[in-house]
Amino acid sequence: MRSAIGVIVGYILMFILQVLAFMTIYTVMGADWSFEPASYQASTRWTVMQFVVIFVTAAIAGLTCAIIARGGKATLVLAAVALVIGFALGAAATAMRPADTHEVRKGNVANMEAMNKARHPMWVVFLGPVIAAVGVVAGGKLKRRA
Repeated sequence: MRSAIGVIVGYILMFILQVLAFMTIYTVMGADWSFEPASYQASTRWTVMQFVVIFVTAAIAGLTCAIIARGGKATLVLAAVALVIGFALGAAATAMRPADTHEVRKGNVANMEAMNKARHPMWVVFLGPVIAAVGVVAGGKLKRRA
């Protein structure tokens, strides 16, 4: 039971931390930093930051899961959940939205509009869940060291 709670809490925590981090960074840094000029393609800076945020939040989630579960394979289950959900969401997003609409971005755009219109290369969409899984496992190992 503790393992299941650890996985659920870990995943919800990772989701909340990522949403808060991305919204805060976008608000602070702005559209010109986050996107390529005059487009909704994510900038290289945003992509690198995105991968760092995913890894750190996943590590925190993995550590939290390991603490709640008190050992076992719960962090590996959380890593698998992150992979499966991440790949499923990536496949859905790829199927439902074209990689680039060639829509011209004019100046700053609100957070919600940026989230809805942002475009990433396909490799970015599918590398995110892999980074999350690695982060979860790394975070879970932090508990074992303590």
